[in-house]
Amino acid sequence: MDSQADIALIGLAVMGQNLILNMNDHGFTVVAFNRTVEKVDHFLANEAKGTRILGAHSLAEMVSKLKKPRRVMMLVKAGAAVDEFIEHLLPLLEPGDIIIDGGNSLFEDTNRRVKYCESKGLLYVGTGVSGGEEGARHGPSIMPGGSPAAWPHVKGIFQAIAAKATDTAGASAPCCDWVGEGGAGHYVKMVHNGIEYGDMQLICEAYNILKNGLGLSAGEIHSVFAEWNTGELDSYLIEISRDIMAFKDTDGAPLVDKILDTAGQKGTGKWTVVNSQELGIPITLMAEAVYSRCVSALKEERVKAARKLKGPRPALSALAANPEKRKAFIADIRDALYASKIISYAQGYMLMSAAAKEYGWHLNYGGIALMWRGGCIIRSRFLGKIKEAYDNHPKLANLLLDDYFRGEIKRCQKGWRNIVATAAKKGIPVPAFSTALAFFDQYRSAVLPANLLQAQRDYFGAHTYERVDQPRGQFFHTNWTGRGGNISSTTYNV
Repeated sequence: MDSQADIALIGLAVMGQNLILNMNDHGFTVVAFNRTVEKVDHFLANEAKGTRILGAHSLAEMVSKLKKPRRVMMLVKAGAAVDEFIEHLLPLLEPGDIIIDGGNSLFEDTNRRVKYCESKGLLYVGTGVSGGEEGARHGPSIMPGGSPAAWPHVKGIFQAIAAKATDTAGASAPCCDWVGEGGAGHYVKMVHNGIEYGDMQLICEAYNILKNGLGLSAGEIHSVFAEWNTGELDSYLIEISRDIMAFKDTDGAPLVDKILDTAGQKGTGKWTVVNSQELGIPITLMAEAVYSRCVSALKEERVKAARKLKGPRPALSALAANPEKRKAFIADIRDALYASKIISYAQGYMLMSAAAKEYGWHLNYGGIALMWRGGCIIRSRFLGKIKEAYDNHPKLANLLLDDYFRGEIKRCQKGWRNIVATAAKKGIPVPAFSTALAFFDQYRSAVLPANLLQAQRDYFGAHTYERVDQPRGQFFHTNWTGRGGNISSTTYNV
């Protein structure tokens, strides 16, 4: 058969099938392959019936159907499976051909694979794809990085199938652009997922206060979320939370109330937190979101602890009984959620900025916000303001220093502090709200008690310290007890 396909896709799980159908809708001819070849025949006979989609029963047959330069995209489980397919593909491809990993691979693995494939004469793209099965079918957010020479050959396909969002000029723009070299694409997707963890935890904390503090029913919380979704909190996650609150089980009761309170995770949030520790960037809110899922998994322990560890009752009876006060308190919850969300994104952008410096990437921060405007899980109106901030100040040191976000934090601060304080007094856990406020107060403090910490480190380990009355970069050691020596530690770690 003559080479006729524009791209091949390996992996026919839900995401793979939907991406293939999306590509077909946009006029691209795709050849589908799966390790279990029976899935190829089933796909062609059912979901892909009546389309121009081709099938292949071997990698060699798949490659033979591709136009040059050949573009092969994998949507397989991250880890060993990706490396195995690369090894199988290498003998079948020629210099200039392109291998694309569209799974949730660790960015460090992508760094390694880019170098390895380039050493073999091939080009490699590691791309984050966000939006779930609906996004894959109708328009995901796509975050490609890797070999820069590959971008012109995949740009047309990726930008055609990506979600579209309105840019600051009012024009429609694809939620896909080149992110950067090496593993930059997968890194940005990893940070996206870390922010996603944070957004979800913040919404859950707001829900918990509304339910267990104010005693609102699922239907009443549905109305609150519906109202919030018309303002600055307009987002996909608020939207689906609104819908979840209204969903009834077969007996007419809210389904959400019957779901066990133990959360799962696939690891990308943990990767983000681990990398932040390596780079020394305090993404405290994402870390709390990850650890909150870990605490939720301790269900049996928590049930036992609830019988033995006593604290205040969470009910806010006086507020709940007064319509005006209840309305004002709900507005404070909204403000706490919005302010904490700003902190989360500020921390995420701090991490990406540090990574760009560490790994030599050239990231377009406004462009990343635009890529997240549509198709992905964290898509929201809010992201347009982030793009504006970086469009106005490309070298912006921190989102909190942007005029708009500084003003929003000022506006929300009173309600934010009220919610954290009230929750603490009533024993309602709000780890993400609390850590966001703590970070804000630390970040705005010209002086922190780390001087004592450095004195402690020098006392027990001779780790040295800097002085406020001497230039930065000069380090001192004190013999605190008169019994120690004058030799200091050979390394200074902040």
